[in-house]
Amino acid sequence: MESQHVCTVGDARDMAAIEAESVDLVVTSPPYPMIEMWDETFVAMNPAIEDALAAGDGGTAFDLMHAELATVWDELDRVVRPGGIVCLNVGDATRSLDGSFSQYPNHARVVEQLTDLGFQPLPDVLWRKPTNKASKFMGSGMLPTNAYVTLEHEYILVFRKGQTSRSFEPKSERRYESAYFWEERNAWFSDVWTDITGTFQSLAGDDGGRNRSGAYPVEIPYRLVNMYSVYGDTVLDPFWGTGTTTLAAMLSGRDSVGYELDPGIAATFDDRVENLPEKSAAVVDERLDRHREFASDRWDDTANTADADYESEHYGFPVVTKQEQQIRFYEATSLRETDEGYLVDYDPR
Repeated sequence: MESQHVCTVGDARDMAAIEAESVDLVVTSPPYPMIEMWDETFVAMNPAIEDALAAGDGGTAFDLMHAELATVWDELDRVVRPGGIVCLNVGDATRSLDGSFSQYPNHARVVEQLTDLGFQPLPDVLWRKPTNKASKFMGSGMLPTNAYVTLEHEYILVFRKGQTSRSFEPKSERRYESAYFWEERNAWFSDVWTDITGTFQSLAGDDGGRNRSGAYPVEIPYRLVNMYSVYGDTVLDPFWGTGTTTLAAMLSGRDSVGYELDPGIAATFDDRVENLPEKSAAVVDERLDRHREFASDRWDDTANTADADYESEHYGFPVVTKQEQQIRFYEATSLRETDEGYLVDYDPR
């Protein structure tokens, strides 16, 4: 198996290099309107935003920033295939302007914009960001009524292109091989994620890029890619940053395409894919080991599958459902850089 990965240094408001209805899944985290670290990016798109901020007019600045994001959503409407899934990681913003403190509901505006385009909203996920803050509030401390809740969560908004799900040929091999374990489904398809920390981050090579580029933890796109796509699908990230979504796609055996405005940030991806085969092997090991531990707890003795519901065809351990029997992991064995991007080769584990 082979996967291809291309990032275009350019503006995602015009993704002309991507053919219409060629993308199976979008996983991205856009710049968040009204978060100060993104002011310069939005002002470069529309100088009127700087005027609104200088005047303390947060409402107008908020509207203008989302108008720029809306042009990217228009492109998603063009490039995503019918039945394809769009996953947008976005956080709300809090900000004081002209002496007035307010929350700016980015997630609500994005839902409105995507829904107006005809995307069907599906149940979303809240995930709690790791924080080292000593205080859990903003404002006047212990005195009512001017303290404010600290925002420690972000939204993963999920949409489907059109009203019908994708269809596959009967008993599609790549679909059944792409299945996830029963216990993974229970964790991943919960609407609140509080466990995006720990060993997976170091295994996958997460380098703390969030502090430099707004990148989200690599386990988020890894989960989403495995939840909403199958082997060989194409995953798009129009706000590519340091390539977290592409790294997740490489680890998952999917193709990827991306757009990134800043060539300096995009160039840091080379460091993230050093020793990709070792990182891929570690991720596969962890998922298999976690299932073996789960199976041992559920059936007491993994060597005795008489009480198990079903058995994995490729790994010989018990699984809970018939749909898990054909699960197969593919491990990256080599990474080649070409003029167009990257090619990754895989062997089945």
